[in-house]
Amino acid sequence: MLAAGCASATLIVTANSEEIAGEVKEQIKDFLKDRGLELSNEKTLITRVDEGFDFLGWNFRKYKGKTLTKPSRKSISMIVKKISSIIQKGKTWTQELLIATLNPILTGWCNYHQSVVAKKVFSKLYNLIWNMLWKWAKRRHPCKSKDWLIRRYWHKVGNRKWVFSTITNRLKFCSTTKIVRHTKLRLNQNPYLDKDYFIERRFKLGARKLAGKFKNIWFRQNGKCYFCNQPLDIEEEMDLHHIIPISNDGENRSDNLTYVHKHCHRQYHSVN
Repeated sequence: MLAAGCASATLIVTANSEEIAGEVKEQIKDFLKDRGLELSNEKTLITRVDEGFDFLGWNFRKYKGKTLTKPSRKSISMIVKKISSIIQKGKTWTQELLIATLNPILTGWCNYHQSVVAKKVFSKLYNLIWNMLWKWAKRRHPCKSKDWLIRRYWHKVGNRKWVFSTITNRLKFCSTTKIVRHTKLRLNQNPYLDKDYFIERRFKLGARKLAGKFKNIWFRQNGKCYFCNQPLDIEEEMDLHHIIPISNDGENRSDNLTYVHKHCHRQYHSVN
């Protein structure tokens, strides 16, 4: 198995042996060199599928003869650090603002990974976040009892107890994210010639994976980025953008939320 990266793309090449994979690597180098590109040695790996490899935030590995795709440890570590950083930053925020800030991030990450073997990871992530929020509450009220903190910040919602919630909002349960398996491609379709098929496929996949107000947002913008109006891919990481920022009294309602490409989001905030 050859997982390779260059300045403009990443790719996976399968081979029957390490020797063949090495030969393919050299051929790819020559192919790219003729076009003014270079294969990144740091991002290129020849490995056995039994040992596994990371690609686009996922880990591909064969377990007892069966290949499974899971969220990579690096991707999990990054989302945990990001959530931890937000909770640290929000020491003085209201619970409503903290939930409104965390939910779009959790939703985007879970949506990206919901087509792979991620149920256990979702549950583990929620438990880690719960512990962070407990420390957040204790730090805000060091003299209050455990029972007081529970009554203040955690409530029963439906059949669920201990829900970090307010009257109007609640923290997303990562473990409730629906697992939607990958839809196989039609092998006779070419991404350069049959663009309409791939655009429609991405839109339908997004509609399958999303639910509630997030599906409504997806349909409202026809699966296209709010900033560049180009098609979004639910299988790539994307952001939920507040049209009117929370800091400017914007609300966390669906009519104030829109999906955008991550690079479009970064570019927008770099100049605004």
